[in-house]
Amino acid sequence: MTRRDSLGMLAIGLCAILTSAAPAVGQTSTQTSGDTTDKIKSYSVEKKNEAVAYGKKVMSELDVKIKDLEGQISRDKSAAKADAQRQLKELKAKRAETSKKLNELGRATAQSWDATKQGFADAYKDLQQAYDKAVASLKK
Repeated sequence: MTRRDSLGMLAIGLCAILTSAAPAVGQTSTQTSGDTTDKIKSYSVEKKNEAVAYGKKVMSELDVKIKDLEGQISRDKSAAKADAQRQLKELKAKRAETSKKLNELGRATAQSWDATKQGFADAYKDLQQAYDKAVASLKK
């Protein structure tokens, strides 16, 4: 196998991975948020560790997006920068609250599982909506 063949296969593999990881065309992050909250709600207490791992994964993915948004806001020179910074502060507060709910999810008992799971799902949905709002206002 030549180097060119190897690089070609690597490129095809990366395209396949990136295509499968990207949301479908027309799919908003709100739809993705709904999918995420539905998936969290589907976990039983017996799958608590998997639920917490999934929660950490989606939080980590959103953290990357928030960091990127923060960079965009810091480079913004428009008059709307102050409003964007205020929204970013609110977003970070919601992020902290969602993280707290994720920690509670990890400590939930069988009796408190459903309520704790719902609390995290709601907090994550609020966080995603705050992120979407901040992104939309930055694009104006």
